[in-house]
Amino acid sequence: MKTSNPRTTTVALLALAAAASLAAPAAQAQARKDSAVLAMVLEPAPGLDPTSASAAAIGEVVHYNILEGLTKINMDGSIVPLLAESWTIDPDGKSYTFKLRKGVKFSDGEAFDASDVKFSFERAKAPGSTNKGKKAVFDNISRIDTPDAYTVIVVLNQPDGNFLFRMGENTAVILDPKSAATTATKPVGTGPFKLDNWAKGASITLSKNDGFRNPAAIKLKKVTFRFINDPAAQVAALLAGDVDGMPRFGSFQSLKQFQGDPRFTVTPGGTEGKTIVAINNKKKPFDDVRVRRAIAAAIDRKAVIDGSSEGYGKPIGSHMVPSDAGYIDLTGANPYDPEKAKALLKEAGVATPLNVTLTLPPPQYARQGGEIVAAQLAKVGINAKIENVEWAQWLSGTFKGNFDLSVISHVEPLDFDRYADPSYYWGYNSKAYNDLFAKYNSTTDAKGRLKLIGDIQRQLATDSVNVYLYQLPQFAVGKKQLKGLWSSSPVFANDLSALSWQ
Repeated sequence: MKTSNPRTTTVALLALAAAASLAAPAAQAQARKDSAVLAMVLEPAPGLDPTSASAAAIGEVVHYNILEGLTKINMDGSIVPLLAESWTIDPDGKSYTFKLRKGVKFSDGEAFDASDVKFSFERAKAPGSTNKGKKAVFDNISRIDTPDAYTVIVVLNQPDGNFLFRMGENTAVILDPKSAATTATKPVGTGPFKLDNWAKGASITLSKNDGFRNPAAIKLKKVTFRFINDPAAQVAALLAGDVDGMPRFGSFQSLKQFQGDPRFTVTPGGTEGKTIVAINNKKKPFDDVRVRRAIAAAIDRKAVIDGSSEGYGKPIGSHMVPSDAGYIDLTGANPYDPEKAKALLKEAGVATPLNVTLTLPPPQYARQGGEIVAAQLAKVGINAKIENVEWAQWLSGTFKGNFDLSVISHVEPLDFDRYADPSYYWGYNSKAYNDLFAKYNSTTDAKGRLKLIGDIQRQLATDSVNVYLYQLPQFAVGKKQLKGLWSSSPVFANDLSALSWQ
């Protein structure tokens, strides 16, 4: 009879015990079916107020969960009522009458009514407002009338065919005057959840808002967002059961592993993410369009997509993605051509090697994509020194215009309006573009607007404002029993009201 090795047996027992200890918390959490732990890449910064800061990670936590607007944008991009139960639009496209939902309260017990909408919109358009929708949306508001407590009439200076969509973005969430000033640290809203705890650098926990207007529809009592920007750590956390799901899974090379694991569901989707090499148009020599075109010609989109997103991204040639209405394929406008890049640099009088800095924020697509971009630029005489920064540093430095080049994905929908703002971080200032954008804003005819969207895309490609790489893909990975994870992002949100355990 063969006897077992005592050392081997001890090791095996220890391994089983360790596996059991890892599995136990996950099994208990699943048995309770009243809480979930989700992972996200970036921590919101500098706070949790989407009406005063631009980071998409803020919306991932608070939008539709704590803070709500008049309308809601579903995962498929459709617009439905939220705090407004209905609306009518005048024939001239300038006046919107919203009928508000009654019986709604903020999580601190304050009643919601038309005065809160008026306050929030006037706050957004006030001088000194840092709301990223100020110029595109709120400065276009001529006046806000509140004939009664549950009616709001918003009158625009110019028609805006995207206005109802804009009302569903996180820049248009409704705040209460009594708590608005502390939204960044203590957000108070009308949504189904409220802030429970923020462990800086680690996690944010939301708990069910018992005063929500339809509490029976909310299945979970608590949801924790854990910040995990390292792809390997994301994989480990899911496999260990420390995390139940990740709506925007960052480790594309590990997707097949989860697709082949019966414990998990992998759901593909799309985002509004325009992944670009951002260029500082104000800074020499990038203020010369020939230099910007040279940078574009030096970069092979396919190599970047394959190396940073496992080939899943769809190439783009301007600041729109294929799922956008009016999108046109302009990938041929500035094709990969290293010899042309060298010739353009010479024509622009740029002596090589040209030394530049390439600033990279934490997401994998930026860090891995940036390494590929730097290697390609080196081949045409541009030495890009990589500077890896944390998200807060990117926001306080690069986003303030202190940079040469950066790899970043702009995830806001319809954000080509940023190109009409010369103070925006890439510093683009073009009368031709500004005239096109003004014409687009004043056009109410649907066909006319689509044509102008095409012209807008062509102008940006012609001016090579940035290097347009690809549409950021999205894959939601979660435990098979967890239903309702957002797998597409027409806006960067996570609708926790849809989450449940099966």
